[in-house]
Amino acid sequence: MTSALHSPRRWLITLAAVLVAGTTFSLGQWQLRRAAQKEALQAAIESQGNLPIIDTRALAAVKNVTDVIHRQATLKGSWRAAYTVYLDNRPMNGKAGFVVVTPLLLEGGSQVILVQRGWVQRDFTDRTHLPDISTPMGLVTVRGRIAPPPSKLYEFKGMESGRIRQNIDIPAFTAQTGLPLLGVSLLQTGVASEGLLREWAAPNLGVETHYGYAFQWFGMCSLVVILYGWFQLILPLRNKLRTQRRDQLL
Repeated sequence: MTSALHSPRRWLITLAAVLVAGTTFSLGQWQLRRAAQKEALQAAIESQGNLPIIDTRALAAVKNVTDVIHRQATLKGSWRAAYTVYLDNRPMNGKAGFVVVTPLLLEGGSQVILVQRGWVQRDFTDRTHLPDISTPMGLVTVRGRIAPPPSKLYEFKGMESGRIRQNIDIPAFTAQTGLPLLGVSLLQTGVASEGLLREWAAPNLGVETHYGYAFQWFGMCSLVVILYGWFQLILPLRNKLRTQRRDQLL
């Protein structure tokens, strides 16, 4: 008769334990690598933010505008208020509202950049009502941070055009307006003005989430190893020793 130590059931349990422990350990390692990647990205973002402030002339000279994302910027130009867009379902401080986006024609050239000017609370009694904001005429100076285009949310059909939109796609908006838009935006910073708040949340890459998942995976791996060691090694050995002592007494 095949001994319990070498029984098919024992080998099956061992194989399952090795597979589960190996898989959970690998997933934990993968989460740690993802955390390290995002920490490196966060460091790069902070490094960009510490570089000298970029101005209108310097931005116009940049060949690849994505290279200056996260740089602080002070730009001069004139608003193209007729093309202002209100991005819907954009909360700030727990309140629902719009992020107001207006194109800025940069001084001394033809380039235009979308400016995420700030946030304004929506009218809950009339969804189509546009809040009152002020858009200065003439030459203005706008301070902020070069950012990717406004983040995209799930979009229902019919919300890709008009003043109130769910998202704004730069190539599509360029085709609609004829404006020579840059492939980035400016996230305007500073105190509240023109009827707009600018209490933007700091970029959160979710590094802590990856560490949390890694802890869970390593915990599961440890649990499998402990349970296997107890039920398949320690407990059978204890039972064997007890049996041997009992046989000796008899």
